[in-house]
Amino acid sequence: MNNQLSDRINSLPTSATLAMAAKARELKTKGIDVIGLSLGEPDFNTPDFIKEAAIQAINDNYNSYTPVDGYVELKEAICLKFKRDNNLNYSPNQVVVSTGAKQSIANVAQVLLNPGDEILLPAPYWVSYSAIATLCEATYKEIPSTIENDFKITPQQLEDAITPKTKMVFFNSPNNPSGSIYSEEEYRALAEVLEKYPDIFILSDEIYEHISYGAKNFSFAAIPSMYDRTITVNGVAKAFAMTGWRIGYIGAPEWIAKACNKMQGQITSGANCIAQRAVITALTESPERVQYMVDEFKTRRGLILDLLNDIEGFKTNVPEGAFYVFPNVSYYFGKTLKGKTINNATDFSLFLLEEAHVATVTGEAFGNSDCIRISYAASQEQIKEAIKRIKTALS
Repeated sequence: MNNQLSDRINSLPTSATLAMAAKARELKTKGIDVIGLSLGEPDFNTPDFIKEAAIQAINDNYNSYTPVDGYVELKEAICLKFKRDNNLNYSPNQVVVSTGAKQSIANVAQVLLNPGDEILLPAPYWVSYSAIATLCEATYKEIPSTIENDFKITPQQLEDAITPKTKMVFFNSPNNPSGSIYSEEEYRALAEVLEKYPDIFILSDEIYEHISYGAKNFSFAAIPSMYDRTITVNGVAKAFAMTGWRIGYIGAPEWIAKACNKMQGQITSGANCIAQRAVITALTESPERVQYMVDEFKTRRGLILDLLNDIEGFKTNVPEGAFYVFPNVSYYFGKTLKGKTINNATDFSLFLLEEAHVATVTGEAFGNSDCIRISYAASQEQIKEAIKRIKTALS
């Protein structure tokens, strides 16, 4: 039978991070010791106080369908969190809880975008943004940045990228994959450009907000002129080491929240009941309860930067948040290493997997063809061994 899959799925790329993880698993099944620095997943266990809340929810017999947009108690906790951490005033009817922040973003895109609409993506950007645009039959335009300016775009670049078809801009700070954080001043300068284009919406992905190393996270919606046009996306996967619990959420203008609720009602309905009860506890407690993870990530950041800077051809900056480094490795392009010609970041990343047995992710998946993403959400021992292997393979 001929391939009868839809054009929609045929046009959709496979997630580069998941594809690299699959390649690493394949090598592991052959008995090869692969160190995985490709996935954006904390290597910590979920904190005990959150697990205890989940156990209590099980014992309290939370086992029924939840409201599509989330338990009222959770939405109230999210509103308190937005006020406490971000100086944002949302009411529960402006909040929608979803099965992970990825679904939150997909919901927003589906309810706002029509075929042919355009999304602006400051690059580098998270791999799923462009795929979500494709699913909506929208187009996307990358706004490039470089390591020299810490992977941040300028107001003039934003202005130059806007066209009559531009419907949304996606911001992500702290950023995946670069770890860069936009300051309040930088965001306000970008907002001055967007004030001239009242029909453009902003999606602010703040999933890494608590993983920062001194730079204060500032929410785009905290700019008064942007509040009614901004959808703030967050979740518990990264800061609370709860990737598998699958809870994300948005704060948005009420009419957008209602539309996302309608969309979700036909796709997944409400998110997991036990996870929601646990997240009430996670968000109600002070972020200081998970500061020990951030402190360890900061130590690992210093370690991996020191080790990478000792390898010829790696150009790094100092990321202010998240748990990634995004080194420029274009020094190796055009060179032949162990009989393999390195033409681009994808070739380089595959070389590291095959020769050093270290899994990274090509920067091409993130909109930057000169870099690779390396996650330091791994033990210090694994980081040391991984960078040692890389240095040996390249020497």
